[in-house]
Amino acid sequence: MNYKEKLKEIQLFCFDVDGVFTDNIVYLTADGDQMRTANVKDGYAVQLAVKKGVQIAIISGGNSHPVRKRFEMLGVTEVHLGSSDKWRIYQDLLARMNISNDQVCYVGDDIPDFPIMKQVGLAVCPADAAPEIKHVAHYVSPFLGGKGCVRDILEQALKVKGLWFDEESMHW
Repeated sequence: MNYKEKLKEIQLFCFDVDGVFTDNIVYLTADGDQMRTANVKDGYAVQLAVKKGVQIAIISGGNSHPVRKRFEMLGVTEVHLGSSDKWRIYQDLLARMNISNDQVCYVGDDIPDFPIMKQVGLAVCPADAAPEIKHVAHYVSPFLGGKGCVRDILEQALKVKGLWFDEESMHW
């Protein structure tokens, strides 16, 4: 089964943050804060998916108030930052949502994502992911982390589910 067929069965999209929603660059300020950039098109796809009833979860080792705030603004309620044990959080999500590994798409880019990506129904990574992650991915987006890979997979998922674009509902 190809990855587009698997997209039809996905009930939960889990995302890492750094290297997926960001370009892996952290700007360090004089007072020790770390700033990241966010892709507006990725954000559009996330908020649209949430509005269309798609379940989205964020599982990241990083812990930043602005990152949490951005996901809350996009409508994501499952935001797990500062996650030193991504596997435990992932297992908790499955139990609470009563879904199986086969119904999950996980998008990650580096070694901490590997254990989950080996188990899910659809493992996805950006074009600039670590080689080990590319090896385990069912789909490698042609887009880089922070440069549209989130939009890429969510747009494809919404299209196969018939939820992407409804010209009738657009208010001009």
